[in-house]
Amino acid sequence: TVKMFCVLNHPHDYKLTTAFWTKPAVTDGDPPNLCSDPEKRGRVQCVSEYKDTYSITLTSVTEADKHIYYCRFTTDRGTWTGIPGARLDITGRAIVETQKSVKEGDSVRLMCKSSCSLPQQTTFIWYRNTQRLTTGIITVNQLQLQSVSRHDAGNYRCAVSGYERLKSPPVYLKVGRDPSGEIVEGDSVTLSCSSDSNPPALNFSWFKENQSSAVGSGQSFSISSFNSSHSGRYYCEAQNKHGSQRSASVSVSVKGIHHKQTLFEFHLSLVTNRKRLWRHEQD
Repeated sequence: TVKMFCVLNHPHDYKLTTAFWTKPAVTDGDPPNLCSDPEKRGRVQCVSEYKDTYSITLTSVTEADKHIYYCRFTTDRGTWTGIPGARLDITGRAIVETQKSVKEGDSVRLMCKSSCSLPQQTTFIWYRNTQRLTTGIITVNQLQLQSVSRHDAGNYRCAVSGYERLKSPPVYLKVGRDPSGEIVEGDSVTLSCSSDSNPPALNFSWFKENQSSAVGSGQSFSISSFNSSHSGRYYCEAQNKHGSQRSASVSVSVKGIHHKQTLFEFHLSLVTNRKRLWRHEQD
């Protein structure tokens, strides 16, 4: 949205009859009145702010609105157009396009697009959260992230060099763990269970299939040094005052010898008015 003003200066004994905004500077004939242009209806507003001050407001501007705008007024003694006018330059804002959710180890390509015509040698700048990126491969308007980890998750923005103040809207990149991914001996494995039930779930229990008793409690269950004896299918069970429900199970098994940290997440949703409806989501 852009707002422009003009102040009319004329002798006090001149009687003002009309004032409006126009685009071309016309010395003869009638110039178009932007304030009453049917093509701009709803997007243009002209207002007499106070004595001899007039404004024009343009909303949802595009490159087509890039012009020099003139304030024109008529009195009982003649017509005048304000010169040199007000120049409106439009700079298109960039946007980021990418996959919204990826898994650890994936390669991700982010693309920065602008509605403006840009020179071939334009330099693009990338940001994650509030920091300018110094990692990744930048090729023209693309950012390539290889073998991403959870540290690469965050809000990504881009900008054209020289116009850093015009950053694109943020796009959040989610990096999740693939539940079918390899786990190796010595890993630290954490299983996490969440619920947005109504009323909230108060108790969480963890089970390993083919075992009668729970192996853990609480919203998370950790195994600090995973080995083959821990392999199996695990699930969580959440309980509120209306009852309980278990998540789908996930297979957790050891594949080799190494040291790293692995996280599995479960999510349970309960919508209830004493009827139970559960939804399972697994990242």
